[in-house]
Amino acid sequence: MEKRGGWGSKMAFILAASGSAIGLGNIWRFPYQTGMNGGAAFVLIYIIAAFTVGLTLFLAEVSLGRATKRNPVGAFKEKRPKSPWFLVGILGVFTAVMILSYYAVIAGWTVGYSIKAIKGDFSKTLTKASVQKMFLSFSSNTGLNFLLLLIFISLTVIVVSFGIKGGIEKLTKILMPVLFIILVYLAIKSVSFEGASKGLLFYLKPDFSKINSKVVLYAITQAFFSLSLGMGTIMTYGSYLSDSDYLPSSALWVVSLDTFVAIMAGLIIFPTLFTVPGMSPAQGPSLVFVILPVVFSKISGGAIFGSLFFFLLLIAALTSTISLLEVPVAYLIDEKKWNRKKAALAVGLLSFLFGIPSIFANKPGNFFNDIPFIKKDFLSIMDFVWGNISLLVGGFFIAIFVGYIWKYNKALKEINKSGKIFKFGKLWGFFLRFILPPILFIIILSSLLIK
Repeated sequence: MEKRGGWGSKMAFILAASGSAIGLGNIWRFPYQTGMNGGAAFVLIYIIAAFTVGLTLFLAEVSLGRATKRNPVGAFKEKRPKSPWFLVGILGVFTAVMILSYYAVIAGWTVGYSIKAIKGDFSKTLTKASVQKMFLSFSSNTGLNFLLLLIFISLTVIVVSFGIKGGIEKLTKILMPVLFIILVYLAIKSVSFEGASKGLLFYLKPDFSKINSKVVLYAITQAFFSLSLGMGTIMTYGSYLSDSDYLPSSALWVVSLDTFVAIMAGLIIFPTLFTVPGMSPAQGPSLVFVILPVVFSKISGGAIFGSLFFFLLLIAALTSTISLLEVPVAYLIDEKKWNRKKAALAVGLLSFLFGIPSIFANKPGNFFNDIPFIKKDFLSIMDFVWGNISLLVGGFFIAIFVGYIWKYNKALKEINKSGKIFKFGKLWGFFLRFILPPILFIIILSSLLIK
């Protein structure tokens, strides 16, 4: 029988869980959401949401994981055997596979753009139109994207195959410090550009008149997704924790590091963006892959700056795909008694196959580019169903389960197991039971209505 393994230290868990949370959502999604939703006003609501909604659910997941020492399916089965609650775990496992499948396609783009930056493709004069053409040509190259998807899935499988200490912990101890160093360097460089002050004002000086229900909705949703909540990733990582680890401090560290990376990503992008006339922050998802290369081509040292930025994206993407793969792998080890290498390879292959349709997302005239009756590309549909709705539904039921079925006082007992008492335990329990479920329910309904 395969040994589950465990973290070598509390810091190993913090780095790995931070690596899971820190990904394209922080460095790609957060900046464009900020640009489209009022700048600093959005940032303020996001920070509040991360340390209320995000921290509350994080503690719920990690306490359930450590209490059971099992994957999401096994955790629900142990606390409520012979009940349908294990289906929430099944949803989480399947969600992780589905997100990994299309996330790895976007992650492959970061590999391609890192190579483009190193080759000097962003050092020549570029326009928005020329970079748009470059991106469409690159993202619609089926053969290249097939290869990049295969490379990224393979890298992820190799790391997870080596286990908790030998694979995930060892790599995140290297990658996370590198990520932070590059992040801080680029932020310092960005704010030093001539004309950066306009970007800083947009990003750091809130215009409270821009706060409305839409901004609040998107900020809460972004904080929720950014922390990898709702599919059992944090539950799985929590299952490898020692009983002596004080969970609230670990949770606070992860939420703080995740928020720090998102804020620093904005410090890189917006001051840089405003140095070039005519560049709007409200560019949407194309901000990183279409707008920033134009900016890189016009600033001093843009080739080096661009190379480091896309390498930063690559690292962030890899630490996230590792955590996505670990959820179904832990399920197969715990529940089906598979060995780790077999489980990692099987899930990796499955994710690769599910990811192939997303390769065609930007290929004109292809069925997967504009699906009949839905009029959206396959990748966008996958992101909405699995990266939005499924995570919210999972988070809603986890909050209900920990708050009412397992009972929050038992979860609190688990949180206090290290011997150190969580001073805000009752406040956390109140928020978990009475505030979080209605908030998530409203966001789910709003997301469905908006779409």
